[in-house]
Amino acid sequence: MTQETGSRMDKIVALCRRRAFIFQSSEIYGGINGFWDYGPLGAELKRNLKNAWWKDIVQCPAAGPDGSWLDMVGLDSTIIMNRRVWEASGHATGFNDPMVDDRQTKQRFRADHLFGLYVDALPADPNASPDTSPGTPANAPALNTAFPILTMVASSAGEAAELLEASGRKWLKEAGLPMKLATCTPEAVTLDYRGTPLAAKLAPVPAAQLKSAPGSIPSPFTHRAGTLTEPRQFNLMFKTYVGAVQDEESMAYLRPETAQGIFANFRNIIDTSRVKVPFGIAQIGKAFRNEVTPRNFTFRSREFEQMEIEFFIHPDTAAEWYAWWRDSRFAWWQSIGLTSSNLQMRAHDRDELAHYAKDGAGTSDIEYRFPFTDPGFGELEGVAHRTDFDLRQHAEFSGLGEKLKYFDQLQNQRYFPHVIEPSAGADRGTLALLCEAYHDDPNRPSGVVMKFHPRMAPIKAAIFPLVDKDSMPEIATKLFTDLRRTWNVQLDIKQNIGKRYARMDEVGTPYCFTIDTQTLADQTVTVRHRDTLAQDRIGISQVRSFLSDKIGEI
Repeated sequence: MTQETGSRMDKIVALCRRRAFIFQSSEIYGGINGFWDYGPLGAELKRNLKNAWWKDIVQCPAAGPDGSWLDMVGLDSTIIMNRRVWEASGHATGFNDPMVDDRQTKQRFRADHLFGLYVDALPADPNASPDTSPGTPANAPALNTAFPILTMVASSAGEAAELLEASGRKWLKEAGLPMKLATCTPEAVTLDYRGTPLAAKLAPVPAAQLKSAPGSIPSPFTHRAGTLTEPRQFNLMFKTYVGAVQDEESMAYLRPETAQGIFANFRNIIDTSRVKVPFGIAQIGKAFRNEVTPRNFTFRSREFEQMEIEFFIHPDTAAEWYAWWRDSRFAWWQSIGLTSSNLQMRAHDRDELAHYAKDGAGTSDIEYRFPFTDPGFGELEGVAHRTDFDLRQHAEFSGLGEKLKYFDQLQNQRYFPHVIEPSAGADRGTLALLCEAYHDDPNRPSGVVMKFHPRMAPIKAAIFPLVDKDSMPEIATKLFTDLRRTWNVQLDIKQNIGKRYARMDEVGTPYCFTIDTQTLADQTVTVRHRDTLAQDRIGISQVRSFLSDKIGEI
């Protein structure tokens, strides 16, 4: 991430706080890392996203690849379930991240988030290192191409480059290295070694290196080697207890994903609903992961909300349905305002595949270019062919065995359906909408405009009387009363019209209707279009149909 994109993200975060989109949780007590509260406008934006997803997925789904309408039902399962669910799913033993501790600072980080700065070759005069000039620490390290000379905790090479660019000069000094940072990009770094250019690069620190020689790797906190531990597994699930006694028998977990609630209810839904394969179960709900290094605003949080689908299919149709869901989900994000230039589809490499995605099963991520990942991308939604792993696991661990199989009447066959899982983050989706909408515009009174897709905009329209007299407030109030039966609209009577427009630009309201002196004469109102700043007039009786056409009823 460049300084420009970092500044852009800072502006977005500041606007979110100023305009009541997102607040730090427990802010009055100093906050709590990895948890966020949605203010009045943020709650509306996130709900618009979830409502659109639910309507488009569950209530009004599109036709599938064969032209038939999708059979979709909804579910709302509990956050706490029998812990055997997590034993069956593999989370109790396998939902771990390799963690490294710094013995000196007592700080902990994910081993796979450690990036190192590696020099490509030793200086021309190897005897010149370490530096022995006055004031240099006695234990200043010699340059070594095998181990990094600096490390930093980051989730991408772009973020590592940003951190190095911002603090590298200080870090190099703290490490006792006689050099300065000359140029810095995610792809290459140039160091000034006593007037001689020294090529270097940023790269993840190999797991094998951390395991075999942690003492040779500098700490990302003190920039000195010798204090890091070998990586150790750390389970990401939050533990809790059910009942009055806190012991091993009463221990439970907050769910780390919503999917298992769907699999645990598969038999219930088959028995009670008129669904037949292929069909889907959709759920929106909270999940919890004890991330050691939550970062990048709401992108990586400890409490988050998922919008998840488990679509059950005959195994022979997996490739067709996987491709259909992958492509349709990519198109859906575009339909709500994320531009194609900031979206990409990335297929997982084999070494990235989850434990359930085996036997050539496909997995792709729909990724968005966030300011903190620029020029790279961050995951927005995953689309995975989960095979029949989960149903087989629950059949074994629950003791239901063959009873958990689906009976296909048309084929006179019992089988465990395969599953295509599109799983999206509501918080990441909301953050992507905020980042996409943000535009600096010095020609506007506020200097900024949020260009939300009208369907996503927290406030759909604003109604302004030009002045607080001559019956204009009464006409505005009547129009407001009519429109608020369908949409979230606002009536604003005070301040000059420019300040009212500026506020609506900052919160992303697509249309403003102004009652003025001409309204009194011919019953028309001025419509101001947020994106173009164009103004035209329509009859006051046409405002409802205008909004219905532009926004719809959601």
